[in-house]
Amino acid sequence: MSGKATPATVAAGRTKTTYTLHPYEAGGDGHSYGTDAADALGVPREQVFKTLIAEVDGAFTVGVVPVSTTLDLKALAAAVGGKRAVLADPVRAERITGYVRGGISPLGQRKRLRTVIDSSVTELPAVYVSAGRRGLQMQLAPTDLVRLTEAITAPIGAP
Repeated sequence: MSGKATPATVAAGRTKTTYTLHPYEAGGDGHSYGTDAADALGVPREQVFKTLIAEVDGAFTVGVVPVSTTLDLKALAAAVGGKRAVLADPVRAERITGYVRGGISPLGQRKRLRTVIDSSVTELPAVYVSAGRRGLQMQLAPTDLVRLTEAITAPIGAP
């Protein structure tokens, strides 16, 4: 793993969590990093999850949903007992998490934020999330992802 250490891999390693790293050739500065990752790795899009930063009633909140869906902001707000959610500005999301867009991991963020993972994660044998940089995905058990992020699960992904 030398040369590949990121805050996400360090966070998983610190807890002795089993995970597998999957490097891939990251595309340009597009906006569909997650679907590009799924396609590059030959993994169903329902198993690759993207990490989005939103503000729910002014508090930064992490929403983690399959790349085959979009984040339902109303459902995210409801999941954390809030009224209104908006996606965070990408520059602020990068500053808050310590990651670049397209490489934001739900693990190892600069500051622990409340996290909601789409409930479809509980039906999967394995899940893929960014390992902390573009071109690197981390495969782990859904229960480990929920535990490591101290997340709640709720139906927050919309087709």
